[in-house]
Amino acid sequence: MIRKIKIILEMIKFEHTVFALPFAFLGAVLGSLLINGTWPTALQWVWITLAMVGARSAAMALNRVIDAKIDEINPRTKDRAIPAGLISKFESTIFIIVSFALLFYSAYQLNMLAVYLLPVAVFFLVIYSYTKRFTWACHLVLGITIGIAPLGGWVGATGTLTFAAFILFLGVALWTAGFDVIYATQDADYDKSVKLYSIPSYFGIAKALLIAKGIHILSFISFFSLYFITTLGWIYLIGVLISGVIMIYEHSLVKPNDLSKVNVAFFTMNGILAMVMLAFTIGDLML
Repeated sequence: MIRKIKIILEMIKFEHTVFALPFAFLGAVLGSLLINGTWPTALQWVWITLAMVGARSAAMALNRVIDAKIDEINPRTKDRAIPAGLISKFESTIFIIVSFALLFYSAYQLNMLAVYLLPVAVFFLVIYSYTKRFTWACHLVLGITIGIAPLGGWVGATGTLTFAAFILFLGVALWTAGFDVIYATQDADYDKSVKLYSIPSYFGIAKALLIAKGIHILSFISFFSLYFITTLGWIYLIGVLISGVIMIYEHSLVKPNDLSKVNVAFFTMNGILAMVMLAFTIGDLML
C-alpha cells in the first residue's frame, strides 16, 4: 500500500501543490485581516490546507485517469504511472474519491458558504481535463481552476467574497494560464497531430509564447492593482515587482527554437513566485 501511495503521489506531482497552496494561504490571510481584522485561526489553517490538498489531488488524479489513453501514445508521457501499468485506473479512482471526500469534509468544517460553492469548484476540477479535446482556451480553464485556490482560502477564513478577492483570483488565474501555455509548447507538434487543442498547437510556438507574455502582463496588472484597492502597502508592492521580474526571467528561458528549459521555467520559477507573493503579503500585513 505504501508503494502504491508513493506511485500515486509521484503520478499527481504532489510537490506541485506549491503553486496553488501559497495563494490559498494568501487569500485566507488577506481576507481575514481585511474583513475580520484578525489572522485566520489555527483550525482554519488546518482545514484550508486539507481542502487544498484534497482538491488538487483529486483533480490531478482525475486528469491522469481521463488522459490515460492520450498519455499512452505520447512519447513524453508514455511512462506515467497508468500507461506504464504501475497503478490501475481503479486504484486511481479510489484515490480520487478519498481526495474529494477530504475536500468536502474540510469545506464543511470551515463554513457553509464554502460548502455552497463546492459544486462550482468541482465543476472546474473535473471539466478542465476534457477541454483540450475541443478548445485551445483550455489553459484559461486551468487558470480559473487554480484561481479558485485564493478564493477558497478567502471564503474559508471569512465566509464572504469581495471585489478584492476576485482581483486576486484574476491575477492567479492569468498567471497560471500563462505558464501553462509555456508548458504546453513541449507537446505542440504531438497535440496537432492527434487533434488535441492548445494555444501552441493552434497558433504555433512563437505566437503562443507572445500570448503567454500578454497573459502574464495582465496577471501582473491584477496583482499590482490590489495595492490600490486594499490596505496593502509598499512591502507587498516590492513582492509584486519581484514577481514581475520572475515572470520576465521565466520567459527569457524559453525560446521558439529552444524549449530545453521549459521545466525550469514551469516548476522552479513559478514555485518561487508563489512563495514570494505569500511571504511579502504576510510581511506587509504584519508590519
